[in-house]
Amino acid sequence: MTGMAALAALDAETQQEAEAELLACCASPRWAAEVAARRPYSDLDTLQRVGDAALAALGWTDVLQALAAHPRIGQRPPSGGREAGWSRSEQAAAAGQIGEDERLGAELAAGNAEYERRFGHVFLICATGRGAAEVLAALRERLGNDEASERAVVREELRQIVRLRLARLVTP
Repeated sequence: MTGMAALAALDAETQQEAEAELLACCASPRWAAEVAARRPYSDLDTLQRVGDAALAALGWTDVLQALAAHPRIGQRPPSGGREAGWSRSEQAAAAGQIGEDERLGAELAAGNAEYERRFGHVFLICATGRGAAEVLAALRERLGNDEASERAVVREELRQIVRLRLARLVTP
């Protein structure tokens, strides 16, 4: 199926079917409902812009819902489903290095735990193409953020992930 055919297929689904597809891109039901409701889409760029706007409009509780679907950096996502496969792919560079460097894995695990104690949710980063040392450096830097600053960073990281996943959804 071509990208346009995949996009047309998304457009042709019922609201409920489209929302289910979109939840693999962002686990916020409010986001998925909004993006599904704005169909049809003429191209990926339009879909991503609508996705960005819907994400920006989410309340923090909705963002936390989306974050809950993301595994910790360095941990294998639950098996099964498109989202788990995408997550493994996104973290591939970091995961490979963690598997080779036990110390790095331990530092990421400790950093993840500290981050979750400080902010109350999983550390989220668009890990695509980033090595474990780069992810760990970003985690350590972000531990110095105040709550408002970190929420802004989390929204941006989530936006980047969602854009990549929307592209995967409609580009076979």
